[in-house]
Formats: sequence, structure tokens, C-alpha cells
Amino acid sequence: MIISAEPLIYGLIFLAVLALVQGIYLTVFGKSISLNNRVNRRLDMLEKGAGREQVLEQLRKEMSQHMKSQSIPLYAILADKAQKANIAFTPAQLIMLMGVLTMVAFVLLTFGTGASLLIRVVVSVIMGVGAVFVWVNNTAKKRLAMVEEQLPDAVELMVRSLRVGHPFTSALQIVAKEVPDPLGTEMGVISDEAAYGRDVGEALKHMAERLDMQDMRFLAVAVTIQQTSGGNLAEILDGLAKVVRSRFKLFRRVKAITAEAKWSGMFLSMFPILALVMINVIQPNYYDDVRETAYFIPACLVVAAFLVVNIFVMRMLVNIKV
Repeated sequence: MIISAEPLIYGLIFLAVLALVQGIYLTVFGKSISLNNRVNRRLDMLEKGAGREQVLEQLRKEMSQHMKSQSIPLYAILADKAQKANIAFTPAQLIMLMGVLTMVAFVLLTFGTGASLLIRVVVSVIMGVGAVFVWVNNTAKKRLAMVEEQLPDAVELMVRSLRVGHPFTSALQIVAKEVPDPLGTEMGVISDEAAYGRDVGEALKHMAERLDMQDMRFLAVAVTIQQTSGGNLAEILDGLAKVVRSRFKLFRRVKAITAEAKWSGMFLSMFPILALVMINVIQPNYYDDVRETAYFIPACLVVAAFLVVNIFVMRMLVNIKV
């Protein structure tokens, strides 16, 4: 019995292409673009000698460029995720990156597999485009999760600053200096915009809509109400920080409780496909006796339909809104 190594080679090539995306990104923009960097990107750019206005212009361009390019064919699928991930690559550069990765995957498939030219072309395109999409999607999820985790601490830092007598704009500047990315740079942009005359409540609301984050909307509404009708902003933000932290803890608890169900759903969805692949690899002639029967294709369609339904049902069961 001979087991083909080509499926494993395909998987390794895709992982190599996926790692190459992150490598190119860090090479072009430097270590400060990484989400786990202690010094936020805005401060790093200022320390390197760039002017405050120049840094603000560059960061604002990066934060809005993807949504402005939704008219590009097929790019609209990626635009929303790229916006939330705050990918510094321009839409044109991302499309070029897909092309480069497609060529790299094609070369690796040519030397690593014996597949036909058509299969290598199709698979390399899927790998090149898919690697960028997976990378952007994972970056967006990681970035939004980090913003949600950083927000209660940032709001509490604002509260302490307001209680010692600092104005809200100064509190924003302190958060921009003390909090690492991704929230540090976001707050730094708002602080710079406020210094150039933009309304702080409007800037916070714009950031909340861009990130599509409910907790950030609460912060924007609290600041806007205080600006229009007055009140003790420190007390309002202190209550908001407690609410946000409580929601975050509840979300973590729900995530832990539903983790087993999610993995069970993934296993139940993927195991039949993996079993089918392994059967065909180990015993290619296993289905020869039934392949030519009239019921084979309908049975396959029914099984595929059940697998798709299973995926959606399991996602609905564990998708608990907090």
C-alpha cells in the first residue's frame, strides 16, 4: 500500500505562502507594524523624525483606503476585513501581493508535485488569493480582540487623568503614549485630530463605525452627551469601564463554555471530508463497485447538503451574542 505525499505537500506549500505574507509585511513596514509591539506605531514614526502632521496624514490614509476601494472587482469581499485589520498595504499592493504569492506557489508546486499544468495554475491562484484572505481575516480578528481587551484599561486611564484635573484631550494624549497598539495608535490619531480642530465625539464615533465595535460606540456616545449637556465625564467613563470589563469577562466565559461545542462542530463537519480523502489515498478503488450506480451521485449530493446544513446549524448553536 502506497500513500501519496502530495496532499501533505499542498498543505506545506500553503503554510509557506501564508508565512511569506507576514514576512513581506514586516519587512516593508518594520517591526512596529506588528500588533504585539510594545511601542505603538504612531510613536515609532514620530521618534524616527516624521512630523506630527505627516504621521497623522499617513495613518488616516491607511485607516480609510480600503473602504474607498470597494468598487474594485472582487476586492469588496476583502475590503471590510482589511479595513478592520488596518492593513498598511494599499489595495493595489494587496492585489500585487496576491499575484506574487500565486507565482511563488506555482513554482513550489512545479518542483514539489507532479500535477498537470492546469491543476498547478488553479491551485496556485487559490493559494495566492486564499493566503492573503486568511492573513487579513486573522489579523482583523486578532486586532479587534486586542482593542476590546485594551479598551477598559484605556478608559480607566482616562478616568484617572480626568480626576486629577486634565482635560479630555490631554487624557487622550496620555492613552496614546501609554497604551500599546492597536488602541494606542487609534487614540493617538484621535488626539492629533482634536489638536487640529476636529470634534472629539465625532472622531470617536467615526472610529467606532470603522471598527464596528459596540463598546467603542458607548464611549463615543458618552463623550458626545457630556459635550452637549454637561456632567461629570470621569464618573460616566468610570461606569462605562466597569460595564465594558463586565461584558468582556462575560464574553470570555461564554467563549470558554462554547469551546467544546465549537470544536465538536468543526470535527463533525471536517471528519467526513478527511475520511473520504484518506480512503481515496489509501484505497483508490474503494468506491468502484458503487460509482457507476444510479444512486451514487444523488447520495453524494444528499451527504454534501447534510454537511453544509451541519456547519450552519452548529454555528448558530454556539454563536451567542454578548
